[in-house]
Amino acid sequence: MSEAIEEPPTKRRLSGTALRVVTVVPLIPIIIWMMFGGPDWLWPAFVLVAIAIGGYELMAMKVPSSRGLRSWGSVTSVLLGYTLMFTNDAAALYGVLLIIILGAMAWSLLQEDPLHNASVRIGWLLGTPVYVGGTLSAVAIVRSFDPTGAWVLLTMVLAWGSDTSAYFVGRKFGKTKLAPRISPKKTLEGSAGGLAAAVVGAMIMSFFLPGMRVLDAIALGILGGAAGQAGDLLMSVLKRSSGVKDSGGILPGHGGILDRVDALAFTAPATWAYGHFILGF
Repeated sequence: MSEAIEEPPTKRRLSGTALRVVTVVPLIPIIIWMMFGGPDWLWPAFVLVAIAIGGYELMAMKVPSSRGLRSWGSVTSVLLGYTLMFTNDAAALYGVLLIIILGAMAWSLLQEDPLHNASVRIGWLLGTPVYVGGTLSAVAIVRSFDPTGAWVLLTMVLAWGSDTSAYFVGRKFGKTKLAPRISPKKTLEGSAGGLAAAVVGAMIMSFFLPGMRVLDAIALGILGGAAGQAGDLLMSVLKRSSGVKDSGGILPGHGGILDRVDALAFTAPATWAYGHFILGF
């Protein structure tokens, strides 16, 4: 009688939700420490690393034909982000913009791709630094608002609180499609729930932010929540038009950096603008 051959046990894979939790939870205390207690240079450095990866991911989605183009998009995103974070010099900013413009011209002339792709290359060589470096730099800049780190946390509450609430409210009560061509699962009911959560989050955070009144919290909640939802939809447009599900794979269960910061990238400039122009930071 032949003996039965035992098959090796199959490895159990984590579910999508569990994988997301396992990926993010170890990072939370490190991020909180960098925001509130780390040296002044560390948080901007962390943001610049995120900008470098995000710039590479966006170029990989939109102009996948050349690793050199991806790297250039990453470098120029960091360059613009660094300039916005650390200088108030118009000449420095103009110099960086010239580098971006001249670099786009040079790359477009040197590439051997068919001519009909040139406009796409030029557009994303110009647009990637603005989309990634120009927006995410605000995540570092708002850390300078008093008290240190609290405005970064507020920005995250507005972005991710709105995103999470919109998802669950939409699943439970969603009936009216928000933008079916872009993201078929998003609903107006979910969007309203996300904005409500952003307002509540801003009102809670206002207790820890000197000078922020209830009306400011309501206005910033609506502004930041709406900006975050717009950023989320824009990333959906970019991914759908590129035929990809995720912007990258650096964060298991989450996708790429841009998948995680698509809302934050627009909430942060909105928060900075309100804090700077309305509240005077």
